[in-house]
Amino acid sequence: MGLKLTLRPNERVVVNGCVIRNSDRRNVLTIETPADVVRSDDLLDEDAAATPVKQAYFLIQTALIRPDTREALVPVIQEKLADLVGIFNQQTAGGVIEAATCVSVGDYYKAMSALRPVMRHEAEVLDYIAARSAGMAEAPNPAPEKA
Repeated sequence: MGLKLTLRPNERVVVNGCVIRNSDRRNVLTIETPADVVRSDDLLDEDAAATPVKQAYFLIQTALIRPDTREALVPVIQEKLADLVGIFNQQTAGGVIEAATCVSVGDYYKAMSALRPVMRHEAEVLDYIAARSAGMAEAPNPAPEKA
C-alpha cells in the first residue's frame, strides 16, 4: 500500500525534490514507491530559520528535498543536533536525539517530525524571555532613596 495524500486546493507538495502544486480542487495522490515527500505546510522558509532548532530543521529539510546535498549536510546536521541536546530538559532533548537517529538512517521526514515539538518549545521559551524583557523595560525605575 502506498502513501495516500489528500491535497487541498493549490497545496504544494515536494516529491523527490520536485515541487508539485495541486489544482483548484481537492485531489488525492497515491505515491506507490518509496519517495521523499513533504507538504508545503511542513517546509520552513530560509528566512524563518533564525533560531538554533529552526536552523537544524531547515538543514534537515534541505537534505530531504535536495538529495545531492545530503553527503555534505549530514555531518553539519549531526553537529547542530549534538549542540542542542545539552540545552533542553530531558524530555525535549529526546526529540533532538530522535531527530539525530532518524538523520543517521536517512529518514529526514521523520527527523523533521521529531523536531517540530522542540521548535514549539523553543518558541515558547523565546516568547517567555521576550515578555519578561519587555516587562522589565516597561517597569518604572524606583526613585533613589535619599540619605
